[in-house]
This record gives sequence, structure tokens and C-alpha cells, in this order.
Amino acid sequence: QVQLVESGGGSVQAGGSLRLSCAVSGYTYSTYSMGWFRQAPGKEREGVAAIDSDGSKRYPYSVKGRFTISQDNAKNSLYLQMNNLKPEDTAMYYCAAGSRWLSLHRTEYNYWGQGTQVTVSS
Repeated sequence: QVQLVESGGGSVQAGGSLRLSCAVSGYTYSTYSMGWFRQAPGKEREGVAAIDSDGSKRYPYSVKGRFTISQDNAKNSLYLQMNNLKPEDTAMYYCAAGSRWLSLHRTEYNYWGQGTQVTVSS
């Protein structure tokens, strides 16, 4: 059974940094992609980073240059380093797994964590 558990969320001021972690169990990294998504109240869930089994990465323009996704297969963990945070980054952040593609579309992912809240104040 695949389980994803996020941690590392919190409240920061604009310009600050946070590092999110996702502990993964029951999942094989090979051939599939993993990603980070976020959802603000009243908005669609959007992809903010994805990484495939070869280490290729994808980001939307809104976070490129500020967010970095990484994974540690030995520790069964996925990370999201977020720098220069902005108030518009405020959202619940979710770890996801199981996409066949390096995708930022939520419909491509089969497994989801419960989320961790990130709040950025101005």
C-alpha cells in the first residue's frame, strides 16, 4: 500500500524559505514520476514541480527559479525547497506519485498525501 506523508509546512514572511518533505512507503520510484502540487481555497489544484526516475524536472513559470524538487531514493523521500516565497504561494501543498509522465497535471497521478499548509504573509 502506497503512503505519502508530507511535513515541513508552516508560516513565513514574504521572501522567506521553507523545505517540504514527503516520506514515501510502499512505492517503487523506477519508471514513474513524482510531484508537488498546491491548492489554495477556491482554486484548482496545480502542479508546482515534478521529477522523473531519470532526475529530469519540470516547473511552471510561476515558481521556476524559486522552487527546487529533489528526491533521495535511499531515504524514500521527496523534497521541495521553496525560496523567495510570496503571499500568492499560500496554499495546502501535496506530494503525489505514480505518473507515467513528467507531468504537472493532477489527473496523471495516482497517489496523494494528506497535505501540509504553507502560509506566506506580506
